[in-house]
Amino acid sequence: MPKPPQPRARWALQDAKNKLSEVVDAAGRGEPQVVTRRGVEAAVVISYREYERIAASRAGPSVSLGVYLLAIPTSGGRAGDIERVTLEARDVAL
Repeated sequence: MPKPPQPRARWALQDAKNKLSEVVDAAGRGEPQVVTRRGVEAAVVISYREYERIAASRAGPSVSLGVYLLAIPTSGGRAGDIERVTLEARDVAL
């Protein structure tokens, strides 16, 4: 898995607002831009392409639980044909 690009630029919030086009252009070139508020990292501006890549990797399985359960193989499709294990109850002192 490729390592995500490291932020190269830091912007105070006011500066980022004043130079939003520059911030977005740099992010579009694949350079994440960190925006700080009162010196604390508050946001990262990334390209839409990078966002889609991250969102797709976090989406998880695309199969619903119902589809997954219906795909379980059965013996002829009848529940009565499934082999079951017989367990004996153990003695418990109450």
